[in-house]
Amino acid sequence: MTNPLYDKLFRSHAKNAKPFLYLSDGKILTYKDFITSSSKMANALIKLGLKPGDRLAIQVEKSPEMLTIYAACAQAGIIFLPLNTAYTVNELLYFIEDSRACIFICDENISEEASKKTSHLNIKIETLNANGTGSLIDLALTSSELFDPVDRNQDDLAALLYTSGTTGKSKGAMLTQSNLLSNGQTLMNEWRFTKDDTLLHALPLFHTHGLFVATNVVLAAGASMVFLPKFDVEAIINNLPNSTSIMGVPTFYTRLLDDSRFTKTLVSHMCLFISGSAPLLSETHIQFEKRTGHRILERYGMTETNMNTSNPYHGERRAGTVGFPLPGVEIKITNSENNELVEQGSIGQIEVRGENVFKGYWNMPEKTKAELRDDGFFITGDLGKFDEDGYLHIVGRDKDLIISGGYNIYPKELEIFLDQQKCVLESAVIGVPHDDFGETPLALIVPQEGKRPNLTQITENIEKEIARFKHPRQLIVIENLPRNTMGKVQKNLLREQYKNIFEVSKS
Repeated sequence: MTNPLYDKLFRSHAKNAKPFLYLSDGKILTYKDFITSSSKMANALIKLGLKPGDRLAIQVEKSPEMLTIYAACAQAGIIFLPLNTAYTVNELLYFIEDSRACIFICDENISEEASKKTSHLNIKIETLNANGTGSLIDLALTSSELFDPVDRNQDDLAALLYTSGTTGKSKGAMLTQSNLLSNGQTLMNEWRFTKDDTLLHALPLFHTHGLFVATNVVLAAGASMVFLPKFDVEAIINNLPNSTSIMGVPTFYTRLLDDSRFTKTLVSHMCLFISGSAPLLSETHIQFEKRTGHRILERYGMTETNMNTSNPYHGERRAGTVGFPLPGVEIKITNSENNELVEQGSIGQIEVRGENVFKGYWNMPEKTKAELRDDGFFITGDLGKFDEDGYLHIVGRDKDLIISGGYNIYPKELEIFLDQQKCVLESAVIGVPHDDFGETPLALIVPQEGKRPNLTQITENIEKEIARFKHPRQLIVIENLPRNTMGKVQKNLLREQYKNIFEVSKS
């Protein structure tokens, strides 16, 4: 029997006594012990009546046991569905019902409420707590450590990941064995991971970044992980000396730069700092390199595709870009109106094709057809351009495009300009209703700590440098920008909050 994902990422380590996870309590979990635990967990899932192709929904705090369940699902041919720990039980109902999950694993603190809310469904509720206890663990402990992996092929589903749902109903992206395996192996090669590396892992596991990028790269390389429950500056500082790489979101790096202990000496041995899920400010790039001597590597990916591009391991890591297409990945920039290629350097919609691209949206054939072309290209919804050297620039989201008085305005262009202004830490530009123009740009500005931007001066600078039709109707200083768990600015919340600021005329 063959099971490509399990064979390549997990089974190959069955007799490996090397450390896989260095845990925050000082314990070490070897590869061998991890694989043994995953086999016991696979047997537990079978005891509960799960079979290949069934969906397992899980909302638990980050733990080694959660990783064990991921491995067990791969082993048993069960589709793994991790869910954001921030979701309420009411919110979880949508994902459980839509996926038709056969089992829901959660913390015992919500298990009773979850049981009541799902009583009309044919679903089992099992518990897994942050400390590694729970009904599922009890069942696994009494199960056999021998499990013959289920026969699967490259095109079989391995995971179901739901998009954030910022533009409406969340969509379940169907990810195959091939999607996950090919991307993990490609990134291992591109980022030069080896068995001698130790990744400092402080990302959540319900998101593709922490699970299918970080974890799969480590598994593919046979490397080790310092496995932290969450991002904590103190814990990061303490564990950097024992790590060779870290994957994070921009917040990781800005907070580290705020700590005086984060020095060139502390990270002189490090090989790689990777950032994604949200764009890094150019100023962060500059400050980081000046402080550490290292250049952060930015990459570009999404739920539906895992990783698409990366700045080079060797060569210029260009700030404001996400680098080049990964091997085996094709990217083209097209005009959304006629789907034709745009000229070099022009902005258009980003389309991606490759083994990394998902199979489609769960139970949404029309949405799949609209976004996944017959020729395999996926319409990402992102806007971008290639510069003269082939680096990809992400300009914004299609939904963020502002059409004011018939003119297209790309928020990212304004945000880059605003972020460069004196005393400005970061900004967000959104389109809000306007009775004359349909919609108009509004700029939200977050000041640097202890500073207050001169809005009059910024306005004058805008008037000098930016075409008039792009000018924000108003500049507003706010304390911070709302972000999701991966650090992306939630512009949908800002649009809702400020939708009436220029009250559309009713006359």
